[in-house]
Amino acid sequence: MTVLHPDLAATAASFFSDGPSLGDRVVQWQRVHGRHDLPWQKNRTAYRVWLSEIMLQQTQVTAVIPYYERFLQRFPDVFSLAEAPVEDVMALWAGLGYYTRARNLHRCAQEVVATYQGEFPADPVLLQALPGIGRSTAAAISAFSYGTRAAIMDGNVKRVFARVFGIREYPGNKPVEDQLWLLADSLLPAEGIDAYTQGLMDLGATVCTRSKPVCMLCPLQPHCVANREQLTAELPVRKPKKAVPGKRVLMPVVMVNGQVLLEQRPPSGIWGGLLSLPEIGGMQLADDALFEPDTNAVSAFAEKFTEVQSVRLLPDFEHVFTHFRLQIFPVIAEGSRWLPQVAESRYSIASPEQADTLALPAPVRSLLTTLVQDSSL
Repeated sequence: MTVLHPDLAATAASFFSDGPSLGDRVVQWQRVHGRHDLPWQKNRTAYRVWLSEIMLQQTQVTAVIPYYERFLQRFPDVFSLAEAPVEDVMALWAGLGYYTRARNLHRCAQEVVATYQGEFPADPVLLQALPGIGRSTAAAISAFSYGTRAAIMDGNVKRVFARVFGIREYPGNKPVEDQLWLLADSLLPAEGIDAYTQGLMDLGATVCTRSKPVCMLCPLQPHCVANREQLTAELPVRKPKKAVPGKRVLMPVVMVNGQVLLEQRPPSGIWGGLLSLPEIGGMQLADDALFEPDTNAVSAFAEKFTEVQSVRLLPDFEHVFTHFRLQIFPVIAEGSRWLPQVAESRYSIASPEQADTLALPAPVRSLLTTLVQDSSL
């Protein structure tokens, strides 16, 4: 059986030697200094908590709030979300990134309706079995909605624990992460689980930040190894860096009378399920050679949909994913009228002014918005 490392156990025990435990300190701090006015804190139903927790995965609070509010307005409960076409869900999600979350959100809503009659289960184990819900998210939903004593372990909590307990290994390594989970379980307070869970999140987001932590405001400072040994800049240990490959893609912007040709992307993969500009040759690994967009290829592609009158280059730009950089080379091909081939199932036409209402990848939306702005000059 896996047991908590003696060093971690000893540091954890030190919180009980001179007053309140770590859990009690966090609860007391959160009730006075924590965040209490976030939109999902106003009515903590399981649906609202679940929606916020999925959106907050790998995304900052300030970016999530407007999306969360728009989602609640359009989908006020799990039934309306489950019944909606996935295209509507993707359109509201567009720009928030990590689109697998949106597809899982829709699937999860459908499963909660089908299996649990629209009531999210309180058991974290059952929650974790639902699409898109991991162990930490399941614990947060259960703790906030039902008061379950369950430990979370998101990025903020890992950072707080790594510094407080002086963990000098990368927290993402499986053995280290296993120890962190044991530690998290051992530190759960007997009461106030909602304040404790929110407090850990708040500490990581507002005090024990990645850079320039405000240690003097932290209720855990007296026991913090990183603060005592001046290791806050080194902890948590960062993930070993890998070279980020570069890719490039040629995107034809086929336009007729101010309307642009869009293509439905496959349901999985990069930008899965979204509308986007077509690609010629797909996303290719970049090399050091100077790349010249093939305007003849763009013209030949556009001829399938319109009688091409002009072709011109637009400035290329970069979009950064978590695992590669993509250089986008857009080329406008303007035509006189749409040909019948546009009616193929995966193609559609729209005006650039509709960019904010369509399920588009962020860089494509930005490009179309730029076209609108340029045409108004």
